[in-house]
Amino acid sequence: MSDIAVAERVRLMNAVFAVETALRELLHPDKINLASLGNVTPHLHWHVIPRYRVDRHFPLAIWAEPVRAEGSPRAAPDRGALVAALKRQLG
Repeated sequence: MSDIAVAERVRLMNAVFAVETALRELLHPDKINLASLGNVTPHLHWHVIPRYRVDRHFPLAIWAEPVRAEGSPRAAPDRGALVAALKRQLG
């Protein structure tokens, strides 16, 4: 993150927080995990992951070994509702 200009960092983080807020609004998760990774190829991307106490990996990272055999499946949010929520958050 420190390789990009301050204004670009602010814009990027505003987008990350907008996605987090929209997902909270639509999915009502128990928590949200935010992660920025780029271990092999130099690049920047963010994971904004809604988490539920009933998911197979909770409370560990979603890419960790599961801690329970089964989790409760969750339906994906309605695409139109997600687009509308993102537009509201991003202005």
